[in-house]
Amino acid sequence: MEVSVIGNSQARICRAELACRELGFRFISNRVSFCNPSSKWKEIGIRCSPMSVKCEAIVSDQVPFLKSTPKPRSLESVRLFVGLPLDTVSGCNNVNHMKAITAGLKALKLLGVEGIELPIFWGVVEKEAAGKYEWSGYLAVAEIVKKVGLKLHASLCFNGSKNPEIGLPDWVAKIGEAEQGIYFTDRYGKPYKDCLSFAVDDVPVLDGKTPMEVYSGFCESFKSAFSDYMGNTITGITLGLGPDGELRYPSHQQDTKLSGAGEFQCYDTHMLSALKHYAESTGSPLWGLGGPHDAPAYDQQPHYSSFFSDGGSWESQYGDFFLSWYSSLLISHADRVLSVASSAFSGTGVSLCGKLPLLHQWHKLSSQPSELTAGFYSSNGQDRYEAVAEIFAKNSCRMIIPGMDLSDEHQSPGSLSSPESLLAHIKTSCKKQGVLVSGQNSSASVPGGFERIVENLKDENAAIDLFTYQRMGALFFSPEHFQAFTVFVRNLNQLELSSDDQAAENEAETVNIGSTTGAAASLQAA
Repeated sequence: MEVSVIGNSQARICRAELACRELGFRFISNRVSFCNPSSKWKEIGIRCSPMSVKCEAIVSDQVPFLKSTPKPRSLESVRLFVGLPLDTVSGCNNVNHMKAITAGLKALKLLGVEGIELPIFWGVVEKEAAGKYEWSGYLAVAEIVKKVGLKLHASLCFNGSKNPEIGLPDWVAKIGEAEQGIYFTDRYGKPYKDCLSFAVDDVPVLDGKTPMEVYSGFCESFKSAFSDYMGNTITGITLGLGPDGELRYPSHQQDTKLSGAGEFQCYDTHMLSALKHYAESTGSPLWGLGGPHDAPAYDQQPHYSSFFSDGGSWESQYGDFFLSWYSSLLISHADRVLSVASSAFSGTGVSLCGKLPLLHQWHKLSSQPSELTAGFYSSNGQDRYEAVAEIFAKNSCRMIIPGMDLSDEHQSPGSLSSPESLLAHIKTSCKKQGVLVSGQNSSASVPGGFERIVENLKDENAAIDLFTYQRMGALFFSPEHFQAFTVFVRNLNQLELSSDDQAAENEAETVNIGSTTGAAASLQAA
């Protein structure tokens, strides 16, 4: 059975494999409901007029989730996107779980979601050899998105991913085997192989080309391959700026505890060479022999050693020297990448974006160690985030800030964390520089997350008009989560019903999605 909705596209909901738990579509006359088949039809759904494109979420009184509230004026212009799984396209350029994604996109279209974010990995597209691009898998996804009638935001990822396992291109990895200095390295000599060191941005380490030249070629190839979608289906592009796409050093790595202060990443040969040159140019050659000797390790708390303590090295003349240099490389890297993108995509009608991390651990400490080890510092009392925002403004780029679902009350008291104050700080810095802010949630479900997102989107000072919810997968489409997400969408996109939508409801029919065991492992939460 198919149900069609008249609109920009003929969206049809059909039987498909979607998740490891069953999610039901319940069809009752002109009403489409998303239900848990094992329950007594506790439902939350979408009512669509056969004569109109207007729709509204329908909420059962029995659903114990986020309560729907009247839509504030400040939310009227918020555009909602949802991220696709990181492994949507595999290393062989196959589209994973095609049927599940197609059905999921149609469901999101019915809900009123405007678009989809698609992560596009350098290691998938330019895998085998420099300049040899294979876009077929991602082009197939773009075509699906277009046919469903959604917009597409492309994230160009010049980084690898641990989960799922996606590395840098094979030809880059081979270069790294012979010259590990192209990777960030910690003081123990361990390289971080999911991202190139910022110190090689303008060094011809990639078969005679610099990383910036290679990134430029990638952007130009993307623009050519997706020319039919640019400015219509594709409305935005995010440039990967570092680990996991964020502008930061890999100071906290995935196999270490986030409760630690993090580690400085300045021990690869190119970083050490840059530090040595900087120290000599400032008349302090002995300070260029290595990173801080009294800083804690990844999982050690800030007070474990003296560097981040009150009156510690971070506040000394040496600390200002080192942190200023360390931060300057981060900012210069952002400027280079965003400049490459700005040049490549000028005149295409798409908005450019870059993503910052929300390093809220230890934010209440005066030293704010998680931010310093990641590269965010400014001397003489200047705002460390305003300098970054200035670079974004220079390149006419939006800033994506994650963690808009986090609240102070749900943080561990011992971590001295404050996501709310840090988020407000970054938004204020962006406002001063005239940088538009786009929001994201953290990648994990948190208590009261939807309510907190709504509060952040209502912030008149930030004027956030684009929010991307991360990320589609088995957890996202579980009955409990999807019901709550549906009410969240209603709060952002509440439309009046036409008189045709008051028809009697009878003769229910259910289509189960994901009951086939083959789909259980195909669509994983990122």
